[in-house]
Amino acid sequence: MKLLVKAPAKINLSLDVLHKRSDGYHEVEMIMTTIDLADRIELKLLNEDRIKIVSHNRFVPDDQRNLAYQAAQLLKERFQVKKGVMIAIDKIIPVAAGLAGGSSDAAATLRGLNKLWGLGLTLAELAEIGSEIGSDVSFCVFGGTALAKGRGEMITELPAPPTCWVILAKPFIGVSTAEVYRRLDLKSVIHPNISEMIKGIERNDYRRVCQNVGNVLEEVTLHLHPEVAQIKEQMKRFGADAVLMSGSGPTVFGIVQHDSRMHRIYNGLRGFCDQVFAVRMLGDRFPLD
Repeated sequence: MKLLVKAPAKINLSLDVLHKRSDGYHEVEMIMTTIDLADRIELKLLNEDRIKIVSHNRFVPDDQRNLAYQAAQLLKERFQVKKGVMIAIDKIIPVAAGLAGGSSDAAATLRGLNKLWGLGLTLAELAEIGSEIGSDVSFCVFGGTALAKGRGEMITELPAPPTCWVILAKPFIGVSTAEVYRRLDLKSVIHPNISEMIKGIERNDYRRVCQNVGNVLEEVTLHLHPEVAQIKEQMKRFGADAVLMSGSGPTVFGIVQHDSRMHRIYNGLRGFCDQVFAVRMLGDRFPLD
């Protein structure tokens, strides 16, 4: 028996860091939404009691370092599952891009194995389990659009954002999230207006959404990697209505409503950057099959 599950990427429309917590994590407030750029996960029952990861992408680990592996292992241990599974990951989302590709793979694995192994868990229960794997996994279990607080595991559902195109560009570099957080100076950051972004989404006000994008990690990554700043400037020059780095980077996204402008930005960036995508926001939560 096998099952196919989509694992969509996310972008941060707003990302704020409030303070460093006593447990070593940072207290955050983020507004995230899923986009139509997705890995494809195939789950197949195995006769032997083991977890097997298969991927043709050399940057995807096939052992305990893989978040999808960790998701399967956690479910097996938590619910004494004696069945094995092969997890085949068709990697479409760029790796280490600030798009939660690994977290989304883990979330898709949780949703898929919940069905394949007949565990009968709710999305909320899966999200709670996902929070033990990584900060973005809880959001990725639900999908859609949400305000995330705490480490990112406290999820409040929001409506779908206004309909628009999202153009993403990732330079051929890696960014250390730990290093970005280490260099973040919370005394000097300009905090994004989360409440105004929420109003923009709730009122389907595209202009207000564009005016209130913000990411406190952006300045750190732009300083460390000038090529990210160059991509931002190119997107603005080509006519994006709003431009922001997602997560800790290095992927930059621009949003537009008109097809003609989307094509202009996409084509302009193709000659400037290796990985460029033009996709839609998904907006709505996953159903629990």
